[in-house]
Amino acid sequence: MKKFPGFWNKNNEGPPDLDEVFKDLNQKLNRLFGSNKGGQGGPRGTAPAPQSLPVAPILGLVALIWLGSGFYIVDQGSRGVVLRFGKHVETTMPGPRWHLPFPIETVENVNLEQVRTIEMGYRSYEGESGRSKELRESLMLTDDENIIDLQVAVQYNLKSVEDYQFSNRSTEESVRGVAETAIREVVGKSKMDFVLYEGRDDVAAKAKKLMQDMLDRYQSGVNIVNVTMQNAQPPEQVQAAFDDAVKAKQDLERQKNEGQAYANDVIPKARGTASRLAEEAAGYKLRVENEAKGNADRFEQILAQYNKAPEVTRQRLYLDAQEHVLSNTSKVLVDQKGGNSLLYLPLDKLMSMSGAGNNAGASASVPSDKPAVEPQAETSVLDRSRDAMRSRDREYR
Repeated sequence: MKKFPGFWNKNNEGPPDLDEVFKDLNQKLNRLFGSNKGGQGGPRGTAPAPQSLPVAPILGLVALIWLGSGFYIVDQGSRGVVLRFGKHVETTMPGPRWHLPFPIETVENVNLEQVRTIEMGYRSYEGESGRSKELRESLMLTDDENIIDLQVAVQYNLKSVEDYQFSNRSTEESVRGVAETAIREVVGKSKMDFVLYEGRDDVAAKAKKLMQDMLDRYQSGVNIVNVTMQNAQPPEQVQAAFDDAVKAKQDLERQKNEGQAYANDVIPKARGTASRLAEEAAGYKLRVENEAKGNADRFEQILAQYNKAPEVTRQRLYLDAQEHVLSNTSKVLVDQKGGNSLLYLPLDKLMSMSGAGNNAGASASVPSDKPAVEPQAETSVLDRSRDAMRSRDREYR
């Protein structure tokens, strides 16, 4: 068997001589790059002897090119991960760098500041404005046992190159799974109306915090930048019924507002009326108490006068009582002594005068000791009536 220089022989006699290895390599290169020049005195058809080339400069040039391939540039916002035979050696900062060329060391540039987006519940088409729903991801169960259709966009970047490169097999799928788990947990602890209306920002904030905690425990090297709820609505199958329920709720709120407005209008008026009645009652109470005190004081004064002159006081009280009673009656007393039985009296005028006197006395607060009709006016009327009756009797005779 032929022995190849530069390798051990079959009988493992030992390593070959290095001179022979380089000599054999030089001969091969000369045969490969050699030029054919025919000699003048040589036989026709014979090949010229190959010329030797400088091997060392060529090897040096190849070595320089190989070493120059180790230069690289790390962009701003990125990091360079240097691997030596697949093992992490160092992480380089932005700028021009050098590493041992391939296959000894390799470099991977990782962008830390690039914001990546994960779509959950829908997928957007590149170059198109449309999107498709992913019902398996978007349909979620709430705390009050309702189903909602939720679409969420999660934006993230990297905060640890080592964890991103060596702790994750698929960062996008990890973030998608963590996002779906966190959002389902938050929605499952919330009411349907809270998620659809007033609590959308709160749900997104809670989901973001929970996602970051989970990714940190997994040492994923991912930083959640923002969680945005793109759309939240009931499933399409019950959308019409849900709209009716929302409309009924709005009508309920409107009626509540109208009732509250009516109450705000009526209650102050009722309170004002109650306050006025209370004040009137307090005034009536004070008036009655004062009248009672006045009557008691007047009685005490009358009692003192009665003790001094009982007969005179009794007669005076009797006359005052009769005057008060007769001033309010409608009866007319006529004295027929010294006259005929037939008398013509203007009773209607007497009654009207008596009534007018009573009203004037009541409105002007006339004291009770004065009669309602003046005695002179009443006497003049009676005299005129008697004179008229006497003249008629004379004419008749």
